[in-house]
Amino acid sequence: MLSEKMTDTLNNQLNKEIYSAYLYMSMSAYSSYSGLKGFANWFMVQYQEEMAHAMKIYDYINDQGGQVKLEAIDKPATEFESTLDMFEKTLKHEQFVTKSINDLVDLAILEKDHATNIFLQWFVTEQIEEEGNDNEILSRLRLVGEDGSGLLMVDKELSARVFTPPVLSQ
Repeated sequence: MLSEKMTDTLNNQLNKEIYSAYLYMSMSAYSSYSGLKGFANWFMVQYQEEMAHAMKIYDYINDQGGQVKLEAIDKPATEFESTLDMFEKTLKHEQFVTKSINDLVDLAILEKDHATNIFLQWFVTEQIEEEGNDNEILSRLRLVGEDGSGLLMVDKELSARVFTPPVLSQ
């Protein structure tokens, strides 16, 4: 059974994951508007992943007898300076999420909530992957700079990304 503090903190993370999805949907929309369908695809897949993360937490709270509490979601940015700007913001956001997940793990350890600690390890591993992917794309974008043909090559690479749903049960 979850403590009240753990339930509140997990609900907070659930809402952060939904905001993350909203942010990436906005980036997808901006990319599409800018004629970069590959970037739009990459961010839409990211949106789907974040919603799956939210559902994983949603299911866990329910399965542990807690009450899910949804909050208002802030409006995400809708304009970006460049693709580099979007991915710099993406990495910064994922680093924020990583810290939030790590804080949750710390709370689970403090409360000796072994089940939640085990549950959260999936997210710890996921955040390593998220930041690694963002850093890889940022490196490519820095290499191509303002070169239009280079940007189109990256766009084509990003168009190949597909959503693979995670296993939602614990």
